Amino acid sequence: MFIYNLFPRLYGPFSKWIDDLDRIKELGVDWIYINPVSYPGFSGSLYSIKDHYKFNPLFLDSNSKKSPEEQFRDFIKACKSRGIKVIVDLVVNHTAIDSVLVDKHPNWYKRDENGQIKRPGAWDNGVWVEWGDLAELDNENSPDKRALWNYWKDLVEWHIDLGVDGFRCDYAYNVPVELWEFLIKNAKSKKEDVVFLAEILGGPFDKNLEVAKAGFDYVFSSAKWWNFSDAWFIEQTREFSKYVKAIAFPESHDTPRLNSEYEEDLAKIKQRFIFTAFINEGLMIPVGFEFGFVNKLDVVKTTPDWWEIPSYDISKFIKHIVEIKKKHPILSYDATSVDMLENNPDISMFVKRNKLTDQIALFVVNKNTTSKVKRIIDFPSVFGYYDAIDVIDNVVMPKYAEVTVPRAGIKVFVNKIH
Repeated sequence: MFIYNLFPRLYGPFSKWIDDLDRIKELGVDWIYINPVSYPGFSGSLYSIKDHYKFNPLFLDSNSKKSPEEQFRDFIKACKSRGIKVIVDLVVNHTAIDSVLVDKHPNWYKRDENGQIKRPGAWDNGVWVEWGDLAELDNENSPDKRALWNYWKDLVEWHIDLGVDGFRCDYAYNVPVELWEFLIKNAKSKKEDVVFLAEILGGPFDKNLEVAKAGFDYVFSSAKWWNFSDAWFIEQTREFSKYVKAIAFPESHDTPRLNSEYEEDLAKIKQRFIFTAFINEGLMIPVGFEFGFVNKLDVVKTTPDWWEIPSYDISKFIKHIVEIKKKHPILSYDATSVDMLENNPDISMFVKRNKLTDQIALFVVNKNTTSKVKRIIDFPSVFGYYDAIDVIDNVVMPKYAEVTVPRAGIKVFVNKIH
């Protein structure tokens, strides 16, 4: 899966989304993920949903004679005609505090010690931050749990009927595993090839592992945050790959822009992109990554006026890397193991393996942002009897080679399968 996150607030009406599809397809994209387009509550946040069965007016063409559902279907059809499948957000942990469900089904919600509807939140540097525009649902202990679960089941089926091919399940670790199992089983009985992606970043490891076993097709990887050294990523990769595939990303709508985070250092940006493209089976980028946008996407404030003048355009580079990924089995599969060969302040060398192929990938990462590094690599000791290929430059390497990695650079080699 190569997923493009088409962030709705940056585009405006559905018709504007369609206008950009040919450019997006040219990147090599085969999936588009869109954040919630449902009618929001008073805050206007995409993730504060007031009515799941109505569309956000921001994304409707006021001059169109077509219904909101027809306008959305037109976008889906436009994607399908280009060989692109569509993923939408499924937010079942909470609704807007002013949701239509609050009055209709008050016993679907969690309550605090004062009997008031509980607001979800998160810890921020040791301080609990409450999200006042949200109401937390009680998917586990509601006295009317059956009706609540069937509500989610019907919502999933409604989206499938609209033409949706998959669901990104928001805040998945804070939802009962049994609910995910119920929804995934029912959805796949209706549409066998529908996919479910679990957003579990930031959740407790043990809970995330339970979610991974619930029937999800993919979870989102933490590859963006790996410093190419610490053991946590290697351990996490080994455990999760036993149950589910993963999707990596260099940045997302929840993170700062990489161009801002890396202070416009294109070498570091390309290094992180190559790594996240090759380490897991799936890859995702948000709109604007290819242009070096610097403003973080905002689920409340972003408007089409936020579209920036590109800092650069690495569209051809992205397409090149994606084509390489599809060419070599080990780069197309997930990492089932990552083995570190060398790790010091300047360089990391590690090997990616997958049980489904004998091909191996060797990553040589220069962590030094000011100087190039050189290493003599004994390829037969890494790959056995196979020849080594520098995949980015498409060069067959000698058995023993001095490899030069530019500052903040990355080299990736695979064994040539005879």
